[in-house]
Amino acid sequence: MPEPSRPLKQRLRSDLTTAIRERDKIRSATIRMVLSAITEAEVAGAEAVELSEQQVLDVVIREAKKRREAEEAYAAAGRTELAEKEHAESAVLADYLPAQLTAEEISAVVAEAIEKSAVAELGMKGMGKVMTMVTPANEGQSGRGSGRC
Repeated sequence: MPEPSRPLKQRLRSDLTTAIRERDKIRSATIRMVLSAITEAEVAGAEAVELSEQQVLDVVIREAKKRREAEEAYAAAGRTELAEKEHAESAVLADYLPAQLTAEEISAVVAEAIEKSAVAELGMKGMGKVMTMVTPANEGQSGRGSGRC
């Protein structure tokens, strides 16, 4: 379960140490991969930067999405052993993602945004305004990073 009091990057480093001690190869390899992706993101620009908590979370979300897509591709190709490995890595990454909203919670958030923005009479033309209200407030929870919705 996520620990809101500790920064995600620090938690990943701590969990890597624990996974290595416990000889958990899948967990340690997956966390190393994510930490490597975070480091790449930090040094990608003209000068190195420290990623914000949201940017670190975005990297984890991206990596989780890659694992899900690879799992689906391997499963479709009949490569079950590789699909299982990707699934196991995806399960490790799920520990670092925010809890996903249920369909009912998503409906409630959208209904509230429609009410607040007063765009119901515009129909589909008002969708852009609703999306700009809903997306930032629920980033990482609305199913965007999970493939579930």
